[in-house]
Amino acid sequence: MLVNRKAAGRVASGHPWIFSSDVVDRGAAAPGDAVRVVDPGGRLLGTAHYSSSSLISLRMLSRRPQAVDSAFLLGRLQAAEAHRRLVVRGSDAYRVVFGEADQLPGLVVDRYGDCLVMQTLDQGMDRQTAAIAECLVEIFTPRAVVARNDASVRSREGLPLETRVLYGQVPEDVRVTMNGLRLQVDLMGGQKTGIFLDQRENHLAAARWARGKALDCFTCTGGFALHIAAQCETVEAVDSSAAALETARTNAEANGISNIHFLEANAFDLLAGHAAAGRRFQTIVLDPPAFAKSRSAIEGALRGYREINLRGLKLLDAGGVLITCSCSHHVSEAMLLEAVAQASLDAGRTVRVLERRTQALDHPILLTVPETHYLKCLVLQVV
Repeated sequence: MLVNRKAAGRVASGHPWIFSSDVVDRGAAAPGDAVRVVDPGGRLLGTAHYSSSSLISLRMLSRRPQAVDSAFLLGRLQAAEAHRRLVVRGSDAYRVVFGEADQLPGLVVDRYGDCLVMQTLDQGMDRQTAAIAECLVEIFTPRAVVARNDASVRSREGLPLETRVLYGQVPEDVRVTMNGLRLQVDLMGGQKTGIFLDQRENHLAAARWARGKALDCFTCTGGFALHIAAQCETVEAVDSSAAALETARTNAEANGISNIHFLEANAFDLLAGHAAAGRRFQTIVLDPPAFAKSRSAIEGALRGYREINLRGLKLLDAGGVLITCSCSHHVSEAMLLEAVAQASLDAGRTVRVLERRTQALDHPILLTVPETHYLKCLVLQVV
């Protein structure tokens, strides 16, 4: 497949994506094919998966001409798991494959104990579903392999949204161990592929600083709340999803944690109501969903981050700790810092940085692929 010089330069800079506008000649490529990619001079750039409908037409798999077969997939998956054995501690739930960061763009694989959940997010990986599942069975000997292909990004690839069991049988009750806690996982209908795994190390960081009365906004299944409860007098854990809160309550009971009060509410409204009522906290966690899902949404997202952090800072006592996060990859750490700094000025609070953190190490970041660095976590203290 022939691409222009702009695309060749992008590949040379270490980025695996080639956009449809930069493809000069598609030849006879069919959706999901593994194709050879060449520049205008006929020089080979490597092997890529081709997508016929996405703005990202090519996702580079290798800098060499290479058959993308079961042996190729097995090697990449084994390398990904070897890296996790080096970086994952205290958990049998972790991300095995993180797409581009593991040289398998379009593929996500998460492990939950003896079960695996995979997502194929482009046409190329979707065509390889059976081969990927077979490789996972060979490496892990799992109890079940589930395809959670309900991510909306598949619609851009012309792929159906579906959830199905590819191998084995999913147990009725799936529980994992994370940082000493036992957590329930809904493989077929839970958030993302079951639970959020990328905050695992940030949960421990939050526990190091938390104290007093705590407020955990956007708690989902209780990740931060459960981890900080032992260090706090009480934790108010808030989410707008009744189903997520029910799982959070189950997790609290399973771990003998009784000082968390779960509340179904809109976090923005709740923060405003607490301010009006004169409520005060020593620890606040803000972990909202992505405010910016495209570049055009950045300005609105930054207003959202300023506003929610302003409301949080107004509720903190002097010496209080704010753990604030953004999972919008379009919003850089610098942008988030600026938004929170403006919020602190508007709130009349002086804030110092205790920690600047990112996603857990099983979600590796490639220096030349900024999209792999999406999660920002700031641990701040009101002086």
